[in-house]
This record gives sequence, structure tokens and C-alpha cells, in this order.
Amino acid sequence: MKLRQKVIFLAITPLILALCAIALAVRHQANVLAQQQRGTIQQAYLASKEAELEHYVTLATHSISRLYQSGARDQASMDEAKRILGSLSFGDDGYFFIYDLKGNSLMHPRQPELVGQNLWELKDQNGTPTIQRLLQRAQSGGGYERYYWVKPSSHQPAPKLGYVIMLKEWGWMLGTGIYLDDVDRALEKVDTQQRANIQNTMLWITGIAILAALVVAGAGVALNISELRVADAKLKALAQRVVESQEEERARLSRDLHDGISQWLVSIKLQIEAGIIRLGHVKPVSGPGPDQCAAAQGVFEHAAEQLNNVLGEVRRISHNLRPALLDDLGLAAALSHLTEEFRLSSDVPIVFSAEGSTEDLPEVANTVLFRIAQEALTNIERHAGASHIEISLTGADRAVTLRIADDGHGFDADSIAVHPKRGIGLRNMMERMEAIGGQFSISSSSAGTVLLAHVSNES
Repeated sequence: MKLRQKVIFLAITPLILALCAIALAVRHQANVLAQQQRGTIQQAYLASKEAELEHYVTLATHSISRLYQSGARDQASMDEAKRILGSLSFGDDGYFFIYDLKGNSLMHPRQPELVGQNLWELKDQNGTPTIQRLLQRAQSGGGYERYYWVKPSSHQPAPKLGYVIMLKEWGWMLGTGIYLDDVDRALEKVDTQQRANIQNTMLWITGIAILAALVVAGAGVALNISELRVADAKLKALAQRVVESQEEERARLSRDLHDGISQWLVSIKLQIEAGIIRLGHVKPVSGPGPDQCAAAQGVFEHAAEQLNNVLGEVRRISHNLRPALLDDLGLAAALSHLTEEFRLSSDVPIVFSAEGSTEDLPEVANTVLFRIAQEALTNIERHAGASHIEISLTGADRAVTLRIADDGHGFDADSIAVHPKRGIGLRNMMERMEAIGGQFSISSSSAGTVLLAHVSNES
């Protein structure tokens, strides 16, 4: 996986994880709220049903209160009361029923086949003794009881909420009930709506997550494209600088060869030819005279001296290209030789000191530090006007630091570094250090300039 892909992945992954956590939290909270809402709605439904049942039973007792409160115990009064209660109804499945204390059905307008039967042992589909529990509720002062009973309109068992009271004078249990399947349907509708709302919320969160991921990915791609363009521009600029540096180096070598070695070789050639001519004018019989031999010897001695100068110039050019001391004796020795040559050529006092060990430094790092020292001394000689220079090389446990300080008039390092036509040497030093993972800094003022180059042994 490429670096830019890793960056995009590391940016998108926390976002997706955060949105997933938010989605789970929202889903959990939505489920909790849905359960609370369902419980509230169910409680409200049941409260309304209970109030409705209590109201119906109150109306039923009022309808037979004249007969019941008369104190009559005869069968005719009881039958009249049964007739009145049997005629009362509410809705398609609302009716009243009467049982005695032994569980015998005395009146059931919707299921007359049950009248006269003893239902004491009757149990609903859950195994609950229905009539026994209703009688217990009535004898304990009356109240509500939930059970399953066949619904007249559908002829299927359905949940029912019953309300029963005792008519002690007659030994009756009077009750009625409301089927709760419509309540269950209403609650199921509420549950369906809540599930749909939760699902829609999850879809919104998913859509937002996808959109956010696409935005992050798009931003990452755009950033990568921008960075690639910047990198390409920098690479082109660097390539141009490399070409310019090569041309400058070639021009310098051309000048050195033309102005120095070439002229000396021409001079040597002319002197050797002059010596040959002098010797050629000697007569074979008499042999060369002393004056002629001395003149020829002087010419050849001068030619030999110039040959020595040519050899020195060749060594100087070779040393500038790649000092042999750097490969043979190391960075400290190469820098010491460089400072000595600078002192001889410029007459500027320069002090070099080395502490610690630089043997573990990679070869490329040695070359970079040496080139930085060369460039720095060249800049100081050309631009600084310094009267004193100090170079120190310090080797620590895992790093090497090169410090070059001068007391010249200084310069504006920030503006020079970004100038398109100036500061090429400074930029070359910075880029060399960046290439090996080192640290480069330079501070300059009217009191002088200090350059620091820090390289790790692991670079």
C-alpha cells in the first residue's frame, strides 16, 4: 500500500468507526425510547379500557339496582335482572356475564350454550383456570383480570381484560370485559412505525458515512494530486539545478584547464622546442659549447618546474572533484586538509577542530558534509568579507555535527534561500542534507554567520 493510500485509509477509518459507534448508540437509544413509548401507549390504552370497563359495570349495576336493593330473593326478580343485563351490550363484542360462586354459568348473551354449565375447571390456552381466578378477584373486592376467551365476532381465542364484582345478596359474580387484540394491533402498528423510523435513521447515518468517506477520499486524492504536482515541479526545478550545477562545474573545469594547465603545457612545449633548437645549432664536430649547454639546461629546468606546477594544478582539480583523503583517512582529515588549502589560498585565518569519532558515519554522509564545508568556504571567500573562520566537527554516540562560523557581514538567509537566481549554493546544501535525512540550519546577522549540519549515524 502506497503512502498516500495509507494516509487516506488512516483518515477514513477513524471516521467510519466514529460513525459506526454513533449509529450503534443511536440505535440503542432509539430502541430504548421505542420501548418506553410502547409502554406509555400500552399503559394509556389499558388505563382507558379499565376506566371504560368500570364505567360499564357501574351502569349495569345501576340498571338492576331497583331489583337488587329491594331485598327480593325470588327467582322472578333474579330472572328479570338477568334479562336486563343480557340486553345490555357495547360494541360488537361487549357484553355482561354472570356466574355463581361454584362456577356455574347463569347468564351469557353471546354464548348461551354455556348457560347451566359448570366451568370451574375451565382453563385458557395458557393453562390458567379462568373462572376460578375471576371468582377470586370478585370475592377479594372486585377488580381487573386478564385472560384469554373466545371472541364472538371471530370465534377465536383473544386476550381479554375483564372487570368483575360480587353481588353478595344473590351470590352472583357480575362482570364484563374488553378484548385486547385491537390494542395489540395498535401496539404492533406503533412497533412497525418505530422500526421503520430506526431503519430510516440508520440509512441516513449510512448515507452520511458514505458521503463523508467519499469527501475525505476525494480530498485525499485532490491533496495527492496537488502534492504530486508540487513534487513534480520541485523535481523539475531540482533537475534544472543539477543541470546548472553540472554546467557550472564543467565551466569551472574548462577554465582551470584552459587558464592553467593548457597554458603551462603550451609554455613547456615552446621551451622544450627552444631547447631542442639550441641543441640543434651545435656543430657535430666541435660539440656543444658551455654557453649553449647552460642555456639549454636552463630551458629544460624551467620546463621541469612548470611540469611540477601542472602536476600541482592537476592534484588541486582532482582534490576538488573528490579528495582522496576523504576515502583514505576519513572526514576529519579531509576537512583539515581543506582548511589548510583555504588558509594558503586566501590568507584568511581559519581554525579547524575535531572531537569524538566519525568512523561510523556512512560514506554518503561524509561526502555531503565535506561538500557543505567546501560550499561554505567558497561563499565566505566570495561574499562574507570575514577576517576569522572556525570549523568544528563533533562526533557523538549516534550523530555528527559540523559547525562553520565566520565574523563576516552576514546576509538575509530567508530571502536568499528563495531567490530564483541567488542562493543556489545554499539550496544545494539544504537539499543535500534533506537527501540523507540530516538537519541543516543557518543563522546570519551583521556579526557573522553560523552554519550547523547535523547527521545521524543511521542516516
